Amino acid sequence: MKYAVPVIPGDGIGHEIIAEGQKVLEAAADKHGFSIDWINYPLGAEHYLKTGELVNEETLRELKKYRAIYLGAIGDPRVEPGILEKGILLRMRFFFDQYINLRPVKLLEGVSTPLKDKRSSDIDFVVVRENTEDFYIGIGSRAKSGRSHADFEVKRALYTIKFGLDIESDSEEIGYQIGELSKEGCCRVIKYAFDLAMKRRKKVSSVDKANVLSDIYGLWREIFLDVAKNYSQVKHDFNFVDAITMWFVKNPEWFDVVVTPNMFGDIITDLGAIIQGGLGLAPGANLNPEGTSMFEPIHGSAPKYKGKNMINPIATIWAGAMLLEHLDQPSAAEDVVNAIERNLKEGKIRTYDLGGRSTTSEVGTEIARLVKTL
Repeated sequence: MKYAVPVIPGDGIGHEIIAEGQKVLEAAADKHGFSIDWINYPLGAEHYLKTGELVNEETLRELKKYRAIYLGAIGDPRVEPGILEKGILLRMRFFFDQYINLRPVKLLEGVSTPLKDKRSSDIDFVVVRENTEDFYIGIGSRAKSGRSHADFEVKRALYTIKFGLDIESDSEEIGYQIGELSKEGCCRVIKYAFDLAMKRRKKVSSVDKANVLSDIYGLWREIFLDVAKNYSQVKHDFNFVDAITMWFVKNPEWFDVVVTPNMFGDIITDLGAIIQGGLGLAPGANLNPEGTSMFEPIHGSAPKYKGKNMINPIATIWAGAMLLEHLDQPSAAEDVVNAIERNLKEGKIRTYDLGGRSTTSEVGTEIARLVKTL
């Protein structure tokens, strides 16, 4: 069997880490009797600076034909912050309706955590982040003193919303941002979290800030409880976002599946990354279970390290394992994660962030070797 997989190396260290991910995934494919046909898309800063184009409709329609996209990293200091991220990453997430951001937070054997006395068995949970709503819908502006009007529109696969905002202010200038959650959007991501918990340890923890932002996150809580009624075997609880950051540090073993609106998920997954050993070990997936999904490390493009062959590729390789599982190759995916853990446990070939002196390519080559020999 052959899988066609678009690959977007992107910016900075993206090309280096993606190359190692491809190397390992090809080793797993050879072992398990399938192949991967990589289709390169040069989206990112270089393309934008040469053409003025971020990602066009034709490219999006082409990408929509595939089940999975493999992404390196997007971001470049030569481009104003937010341009590439909004114009490429967010646009793809919204176009493909990748409404789930999935983040495994698992401490592998051989990795140190900054949490005192915690072991690999204590840190093993998954964050399910709603990926298309909340305060990340991109609606907001500024207004000077006096009267003004602004119109905004949200177009999603599920719905269309139009906002008309009349503003009267005697402040010299204000900035504002609009967030929204829909019943449909909350329901599908919360249901995904409960379905995932049924395959794991049967517990779902919700994150919100309903004690202050009661309208938007009060709706989230109502829908969460409504979905929970259909899962009598699954325990559930509520956590305010500030409190859960404390519990992640103090008692990470309490958590199995954590489900959260978009903004809070963005924040707590970086905390999850550091307690599992650092950003170099943290993979992520942007999922549309019925459409096109995208797999990437959660760290950025680290442009100052570009071309130095020193960045840890494990997050990208692990994201590749998630890609293989999405392509219905669970045994190959398991071999990749086991090879990562064997490499970390042996501790001989590591990049600088894990206390070693090995290069990016040496780590990739070693994990590919381990995949074949497990």
